[in-house]
Amino acid sequence: MFVGTLTFDLLLGDVHSLKEKRSIVRPIVAELQRKYSVCAAETGDQDLHRRSEIGLAVVSGDVSYVNEVLDSCERLVSGRPEVQLLSARRRLRDDDDE
Repeated sequence: MFVGTLTFDLLLGDVHSLKEKRSIVRPIVAELQRKYSVCAAETGDQDLHRRSEIGLAVVSGDVSYVNEVLDSCERLVSGRPEVQLLSARRRLRDDDDE
């Protein structure tokens, strides 16, 4: 079994409130979940209105599938015009990791 995680550090565009931030972040999280069947959530910077951290995870028995899904998720987020992707941190674990 392989578990891949990806954490995005995002800078949001012209956002002036947490309500506006939610209107940008929620659709991104929902699209990641719907399109790639990953577990995704806003995981950090929840009190800042121009920054967001989104984390996601995918599990599979095939490491190449995990990498393919993580690559696709990163392309989706980096292609969103309303956010700037500052960093993407990727982690891959298997059954042998302790």
